[in-house]
Amino acid sequence: MAYYSDELIEEVRSRNDIVDVISGYVRLTKKGSTYFGLCPFHNEKTGSFSVSPNKQMYYCFGCGAGGNVFTFLMQYENFSFPEAMEALAERAGIELPKQEMSAQAKKEADKRQILLEINKAAGKYYYMLLRSEHGKQAYEYFKKRELSDATMQKFGLGYSDKYSDDLYRYLRKLGYDDAILKESGLVSIDEVRGGHDKFWNRAMFPIMDVHNKVIGFGGRVMGDGEPKYLNSPETKIFDKSRNLYALNFARQTKKPQMLLCEGYMDVIALHQAGFDNAVASLGTAFTSGHASLLKRYTKEVYLTFDSDGAGIKAALRAIPILKEVGLTAKVINMKPYKDPDEFIKALGAEEYQKRIDAAENSFMFEIRILEQKYDMKDPEGKTAFQTEVAKKLLDFTTELERNNYMEAVADKYHMSFEALRNLVNQLGTQGGLVKERTPLKSGLNEKKHKKEDGMKQSQKLLLTWLIEYDNLYDKIKDIITPEDFTEDIFRKAAELLYEQKKSGTVNPAQIISLFAEEEEQREVAELFHARIHEVDSAAERDKALKETILRVKDNSISYRSAHLEPTDMQGLQQLVADKRTLQNMEKMHISID
Repeated sequence: MAYYSDELIEEVRSRNDIVDVISGYVRLTKKGSTYFGLCPFHNEKTGSFSVSPNKQMYYCFGCGAGGNVFTFLMQYENFSFPEAMEALAERAGIELPKQEMSAQAKKEADKRQILLEINKAAGKYYYMLLRSEHGKQAYEYFKKRELSDATMQKFGLGYSDKYSDDLYRYLRKLGYDDAILKESGLVSIDEVRGGHDKFWNRAMFPIMDVHNKVIGFGGRVMGDGEPKYLNSPETKIFDKSRNLYALNFARQTKKPQMLLCEGYMDVIALHQAGFDNAVASLGTAFTSGHASLLKRYTKEVYLTFDSDGAGIKAALRAIPILKEVGLTAKVINMKPYKDPDEFIKALGAEEYQKRIDAAENSFMFEIRILEQKYDMKDPEGKTAFQTEVAKKLLDFTTELERNNYMEAVADKYHMSFEALRNLVNQLGTQGGLVKERTPLKSGLNEKKHKKEDGMKQSQKLLLTWLIEYDNLYDKIKDIITPEDFTEDIFRKAAELLYEQKKSGTVNPAQIISLFAEEEEQREVAELFHARIHEVDSAAERDKALKETILRVKDNSISYRSAHLEPTDMQGLQQLVADKRTLQNMEKMHISID
């Protein structure tokens, strides 16, 4: 991986004004000293996406997306940090130093580049063949499937010729040797037959990564032949478990969810009908890699698999994988039609949207399918079903969520809520999974949770104010230190901010660059964008400031008292001094201005 010094990273960042860069992606309107627009990371109508030229940061008050100019490109374009660095350096006319690579690493990087070139050349060749006399049958197939020329062009659809060495001969003419062609997955080489194509006489679907680079192909046989669909084998540039068909288009959707399909034609039909949020796994079972990839772009995934037995099994496999990475899953009912393609042809986009709106909660879907295994008219079968449902309800770790699902199940299957809850608790206690909680304990836990959340908010507010009000640091630096921020990431951000304050130059966007993980960068952006409830006067604002400082200091003293070693005399002396400071602060007047 490329390494760049902190100084060079800061030069590239500072030479790319965040308002200019983001304006190329989002329409921004100036309000006061900040720009606002519709968030590109979630579907909204209110325009809660803010871009601050002073902070050189963006932050969405709706979904929490935030960061500096590097983070934006990494989130929007799905760039790695080196890719974002290269793009912004090129934009600013900065020449990056050539990174020293080992001979092996350079060889591998060069090979990847050549494989991408070969796939691109193959894609262009297939595209050209579809529009020639040779591809007439495949073109008519696509037309029969009601695809427009514009849709065919958008997806780069093509045709592989009937001659089994057609592409091989074409790529050889372009200068590629047998060894690299064999690694491309497009050609097989053997001593008897020589070079011959992986795909021939097939309608071709190029598979692109999120950067629109062709990394593989899917092919549907024309006429009779097996297999009906054939996919590129895995290569150095094509990992089926880490790529999704049409994600290069779907990642730019403004819709609130992703539609997960089974096949290429379903995805294409949905896109043509206006559902630009459809993707599919690539001839392989849905994996945690796919789920993690989807999580970068959405919080909800709607399964729109075939409505037959195989489609139901695939949905039941995918649901826990999606839940495992923290995605909400729902299931779209397409009956009486088999798949989205058939449904849209028969009933149209408007009716399909209604099915999306009525999508079934994934847990309730699982329960409905489970019910089909039991004879609900037989008391024994009904009891067995209810016991299995109770076991599944134990998967919900929070009491509130479990109760909500118990209510929904009891209502739908005409069961007594109390009886179901008793069964769940009985099974949970037997398995050591659920412990009965008294209302008093639950209340105490809730109060503690609220207190923790309130303290985090107080610490965020203080960090935000330290950035927004230049003279505040000098007024509170002897009262509040970075050690008073009890969350690890808050403390690290405070340390960096205090260092900048001492040097006289505040640069919050640079602080973000010093955090390696994208999630950390997002969290730091949130620290610098805390909001207070509306105040009517400077006096009310100053009162809120003083209360915030007192809360943060008091929490810091309590936290350090709880973690103080008995032999730490210096720490004890500091605590005594801080308690005295806290008492004195009660009488002090602290003003932002």
